[in-house]
Order: sequence, then C-alpha cells, then structure tokens
Amino acid sequence: MTDPDRSVAAAPKVVDVAVGVIERPDGQVLLACRPPGRPYAGYWEFPGGKVEPGEPVADALARELDEELGLQGVQSTPWLVIGHTYPHATVRLFFRRVRQWQGEPQSREGQRLSWQPASGIALEPLLPASLGPIRWLALPPVYAISCAGLLGVSAFEDALERALEAHSRQMDLPSSDKRYTVSAPSHFWLQLREPDLPAPQCEALFERLMALRARARLRLIISSRHPASWWHQADGVHLTARDLMAAQMRPQADWVAASCHSPEELRQAAEMGCDFAVAGPVLPTASHPGAPTIGFDGLAALTSQAALPVFGLGGLQAGLLEAARAAGAQGVALMRAAWD
Repeated sequence: MTDPDRSVAAAPKVVDVAVGVIERPDGQVLLACRPPGRPYAGYWEFPGGKVEPGEPVADALARELDEELGLQGVQSTPWLVIGHTYPHATVRLFFRRVRQWQGEPQSREGQRLSWQPASGIALEPLLPASLGPIRWLALPPVYAISCAGLLGVSAFEDALERALEAHSRQMDLPSSDKRYTVSAPSHFWLQLREPDLPAPQCEALFERLMALRARARLRLIISSRHPASWWHQADGVHLTARDLMAAQMRPQADWVAASCHSPEELRQAAEMGCDFAVAGPVLPTASHPGAPTIGFDGLAALTSQAALPVFGLGGLQAGLLEAARAAGAQGVALMRAAWD
C-alpha cells in the first residue's frame, strides 16, 4: 500500500526575511552586494536578514541592520510582502521602508555598499526578488485624482497648473527642506477619472492633459472607465475593481493600477502584475456621507500581506501621509484634497 504521506511532495519550508529599503531625503537608496560564499554572490540587493521564530519583523530588521551595517535606532514602516522561490530556498520577504536611523552604514560582513538614486539604479546584476520593488520606488507619496466634474473644468485645470508649479519648486529645494521624504519624486502623478463629465468635454480635457504632460513633470494614468486608446497614449491605466476582477491578463500599458476593497481583489491585482493599488475608503468622505469606512486599522489589515504598493483613499489629505505609511501604505490617493 502506498503511504499517502509519501505520495505528495512536502511543501518547501518558507524562510521569513526582513528587508530594509533605506532611503535618504535626497532620494538615494542603499544596496548591498552579496559577498563570496553566499548564494547569488555578486548580486545586489536591499540589506536585511532572516526573522527569528517569534520575532517581530521590525525588530528583526533593526537587529540585522545593526549587525550588517552598524545602524542604530532604526525606525521602519511596512511596505510589501513578496514570496519568491530560489533554487536554494523559498522565502517570504517583508520589505520595510527605513527613513530614520543613526550612524553611517559600514560594511561589517565584507559586502560592498552603494547609495543609488531610486529613480535610476545602475547596478547589475540585481537579485531577482528586488526587481519589482526597485521599479515601484518610482511611485510618489501622493497620487492625485482629477476632479473636473466637481470643480469645473477650468477651475480644475488652474488647480493642476498650480500643483505642478508647487511640485516643480519642491523638487528644486535642497533635500533637507523637502516636505516629504520620497524615493523618486521626478513626476506629479495624476489619474484622469471623470465618469460624470460629458464625453466631448472629457476628450478635450484628455487632449489638453496630454499636451501638458509633454512639457511638465506629469505622469498621466487613465481610469479604465475611459477609452483604452487613451491608456496607450498616456502612462498607463487604473482599473476599477469590476474591471480588475473581469480581466484575464495584465493590460498592455506601462503602469497598471487597480482599485481594491478586499484581500481577494489585492491578490488578483498582484497575481495579474499590477504595479500598485488604491484601497479605502479609509475615512468618511463628502461624496459618500455615512458610508462604511475601514479606518487606518483596516488599511493596515489590507496592506499587511499585500505583494504590491497600496495607496490609502477616502477622506485623506497630505497631512495624513505619515499615518498612512505607518499603516503600510505607499502613500495617499487624493481627489478633492489634492486641489486645495
């Protein structure tokens, strides 16, 4: 008789690893080169190490960064949880953003270190599991959503021009004076989402936004409510939750985002290869008074196992950015508050 326990291959042991994306205010991130004698020796990666049984991930990362780099007082916030299978191990990588620490990184284990601009890391080869997070470092702390139907088209365009001017001034400040610690703040990110604007007005607005994109630091993402031809002309598409769940594969677009309201939708977005998601509503909104909200605890619950960056949405403002980050979010998605 066949032993049923022997007929099925044992599931590989999963090793939990804490990974630190260490960011300076000037947008540089720290990478380390795996030393000789280790698997993937010579590959560049974000520093970190194994989580001990029963050890909180934040504590594990602080310990590892002390042991590997001599950093003290490490403060980190959750970002992503990515599973990856290498020939030598199956790992679950808990990526955390590190923006506060004491001391200068030192090589304590023979590894080479390099500060690199997050918007253009020029190191090779890179550890395979780092490729997605490196791309996502280009995402902003604030993801703006158009509001022409509510503000009026002219008022919205005026507000956008002011926002772009403010963004440009912010990028020209010395790093110590920047309002946000950001990774790659080269563009102002905008989703064109105008379900109530008449089609001729919306198309004319799209054409003007494309002209603005050609001369300004604007990255334009198009809601899937609008024609697919617009997605390809702009920088990508933002899928509604319904379009996300109906999709059979990742849309052919440079950047793909999705609106998600549940762990199932977040899993679908990650499995389909979306670059980021928006989740909420976090707080009460003027557009849906009395509607249920998830709060920052609910946002943290959604992001706790998310394999892609998540923006909090609903009743938020730029001043709540750090609260959203503490809940594991990439940042905040703003509609009305983006144009105040």
